[in-house]
Amino acid sequence: MKIGLLPCYLALYDNFCQEAAAKARTFIEVIASKLTARGFEVATSPACRLKQEFADAIKLFEESSCQAVATLHLAYSPSLESVEALAASSLPVVVVDTTPDFAFTPELTMANHGIHGVQDLCNLLLRHRKPFLISAGHHGEPRFLDRVAQQLRSALMAYRMTHIRVGKAGGDFAGMGDFRVPDGTFGMKVVGYTPQAEPAEEEIDAEMRLDREKFRWDESVTEESYRRTMGASLKIRHWLEKEKLDAFTITFSGIDRAGGWQTVPFLECSKAMARGIGYAGEGDVLTAAATRSLLELFPESSFTEMFCPDWKNDRIYTSHMGEINLSICAEKPLLHERKYIFSDTGNPVLATGCFKAGEALLADLAPGPDGDFILIVAEVEYEVPEQLSNPKANAGWFRPLAGNIGSFLEAYSRYGGTHHLTCCYGGSVEHLREWSHLMNWRFVEIK
Repeated sequence: MKIGLLPCYLALYDNFCQEAAAKARTFIEVIASKLTARGFEVATSPACRLKQEFADAIKLFEESSCQAVATLHLAYSPSLESVEALAASSLPVVVVDTTPDFAFTPELTMANHGIHGVQDLCNLLLRHRKPFLISAGHHGEPRFLDRVAQQLRSALMAYRMTHIRVGKAGGDFAGMGDFRVPDGTFGMKVVGYTPQAEPAEEEIDAEMRLDREKFRWDESVTEESYRRTMGASLKIRHWLEKEKLDAFTITFSGIDRAGGWQTVPFLECSKAMARGIGYAGEGDVLTAAATRSLLELFPESSFTEMFCPDWKNDRIYTSHMGEINLSICAEKPLLHERKYIFSDTGNPVLATGCFKAGEALLADLAPGPDGDFILIVAEVEYEVPEQLSNPKANAGWFRPLAGNIGSFLEAYSRYGGTHHLTCCYGGSVEHLREWSHLMNWRFVEIK
């Protein structure tokens, strides 16, 4: 992740306290080096004091592909100099509230009074409706730096959501509306599918060699069905690469021979998620984008749906027709041919598996009634039934960690949860809470 470190200072001090001003600037490199040690690529600007300097620094960060701005307050810095540039930028903001000295005595005031510059700026950011995250503490404490790093990574999800390119193939599923959003929501760029050339036989051969190792092959897979599937799948992959797409969605019923499809490319949907590309079915650009953003931090995330309640065993069955992030399967996925009846194409070859056992988060980004959004999150635990190791359908069973499935389902629908969502192994509720805050979404954890 690349971040822009924005040092904030006061022009008055450069005019009247030059020795202190020179010393204050040395603190920039201290913080930059500590963020670099935490795995960030850090772009720094000179200490900014005046409105144009802040505007130039933000422009520099945007043009150099930074994904967040971290403000560092070297002393008091009047907020009217910086707030317009910060509020107008699409880059998320993390305020780093720290000082050079751990122990304070009054003679150290000039070097350690940045906190009221923090307070000035945060008030103005709120009044400009620019969300931000803030960490306050001393830079010598590992817990403080852990907190800063966490917030910057939460900001990465917000950056991805507002700078995302989502592909769409097969149109929309008629009548399905819970996840529909207007074009341009969050600044998302939606790119329609454009026909791609048939892949070369040599490319399909190379993919087959990889898939021989990656999957268990069912006897139903024939040379014909595999090559048909890979022809469609590689068309999707070439489109993703050509358009530099971060995520995509396919409506299976819109994939037909008239559009140049031999079959539905479910296999590439699963492979793409395992590579970190966001995905959702049925024209759902919203969940595809949310899944991509989650994949930034949690690579074991997958698009799915809650299908059926098992009241007797107090668990819920999750699945989808042919897509799963291959990295979350309990065992090596099974490659097999599926009889397909929903459009005039040949049978596809699918990779299917069981959602692995363990704790996960379910996350759903749901549109609200006034153009607003709510991020609904729940901690759950998946189990793998003994009789089901390599199913011929993508299959998962979870229980909410809090309450029974009846109360969980009531709460989920009461908040407006959609029927598309993301299963996220290794997810952090706090990261998602911060992501939601930066996006100005309402956040709800079902407990």
